[in-house]
Amino acid sequence: ILIYLFRDSIFLGFPRSVISIEFFISLSLLLALRMIKRYYLEIFDKSALGIPTLIVTKPESATEIIKKLQQQNEFWPVSLFDDETIGIKINGVLYKNFDQLKKYHDGLEQAIVSQELNIKEIYDKLKRLNIKKIKKYNPNAMFDEDIKDVTVEDLLARHPKDLDKKAIENFINNKVVLVTGAGGSIGSEIVRQCVKYKAKKIVLLDHSEYNLYKIEQELEDKADITCVMQSVVDKELLKKTFKKYDPQIVIHAAAYKHVPLVEENVEEAIKNNIIGTKNCIDLSIESGVEKFVLISTDKAVRPTNVMGTTKRVCELYAQNVKSDKTDIVAVRFGNVLGSSGSVIPKFKKQIEQGGPITITHPEITRYFMLIPEACELVLQAGAIGTGGEIFILDMGEPVKIVDLAKKMCELSGRDDIDIIFTGLRPGEKLYEELLINEADAKTQYESITIAKPTNYDLDKLKKDIQELIECKDKIKKLKEIVPEFNHNAHFKK
Repeated sequence: ILIYLFRDSIFLGFPRSVISIEFFISLSLLLALRMIKRYYLEIFDKSALGIPTLIVTKPESATEIIKKLQQQNEFWPVSLFDDETIGIKINGVLYKNFDQLKKYHDGLEQAIVSQELNIKEIYDKLKRLNIKKIKKYNPNAMFDEDIKDVTVEDLLARHPKDLDKKAIENFINNKVVLVTGAGGSIGSEIVRQCVKYKAKKIVLLDHSEYNLYKIEQELEDKADITCVMQSVVDKELLKKTFKKYDPQIVIHAAAYKHVPLVEENVEEAIKNNIIGTKNCIDLSIESGVEKFVLISTDKAVRPTNVMGTTKRVCELYAQNVKSDKTDIVAVRFGNVLGSSGSVIPKFKKQIEQGGPITITHPEITRYFMLIPEACELVLQAGAIGTGGEIFILDMGEPVKIVDLAKKMCELSGRDDIDIIFTGLRPGEKLYEELLINEADAKTQYESITIAKPTNYDLDKLKKDIQELIECKDKIKKLKEIVPEFNHNAHFKK
């Protein structure tokens, strides 16, 4: 502009072509400078680009992940991996197969796996490549939480392929749902699922003030929820709650579940687990509830402890009570990952403290499932139940607890943690079962089967429960009601 305005005086005879020539020369030099810097960093100072990282993802997600990593400068994407893709380059990063990775990337220690993939299968492959640090990428998480370490929960998680979200939505949508034990591990996740599937109103019932407070604070702005601080043992108060809120669905998750504690507090466990469940079932029938779902456990099968036996009595009552218009079903599954009192939080704490990890027996095994997956299947089973069924969730293959502990040490990068065996606790058994016998029925979903019903005269069962409350030798009475109860008395102190 200056040349144009003052071409007849100051810039007399100045060639205007210099402007365009200078532009291209400057551009070339700037690009060359950037390329030299990049070349130097890649060849001589790779640490400035971040940790050399293998990205495991599908091509449709690769661009997003690479851009995210390049912005953060913490991880340097050097290769992409996917079983079905090879030879494609995305944002300058090439897809390679397993053999190429093994040949050209020996010593690579970092990998990031897209969360929608089967992390367990990929984890095993990455370990064969001697990749020690494995993280997962969640595109839906907050910016500073989208990349996290792979946990043992990720490796044990089972993702049911026949999860019918439409059936769950039809079951929950626009309904008034009462959840007992709503502040516990299972109960609180059931509440979250009810929010997700758009329940009209959710009544959260729990006797723990702190647990209720936590779930209320989490969900108070997300749904129409009401907290009721109450015990399921108090039938009169419970009756007022049913009358006030008139629930259409009741999901009963309230229970004492910690095996050793229940062994030390048999009378309280019987009151809370059996009487509490009976109260909820009776009031559901009296109030005309459409569906009652009882959360049961694999420990109810051939029980060796009081907790499992109380749950078996609850199953018997749920199966044999005259329910009129109320469909009453029970759902039985094994351990859920990360629930209160489970081994995983305990092992994590022991690893953080430098060990040792304590396990009761080298051969002990358990079934595991993620809490959200278990709760969604519970709701799915409730949706298809017509009354009297005991639904059994497919928990996959049982896991050796000692293998679980070793895997957690491996993920933590701690190979110096000792494992010691302390002996089985009161009422504990080596293997959990999900079926009393093999005569079970299938449903339209592979993940859910139905146990064979057990007939028990209702009047006799009511009488037996009353005698159980009043008698002194409660273990003997429990054995009368549940003949397969084989109490591990020799483990008692």
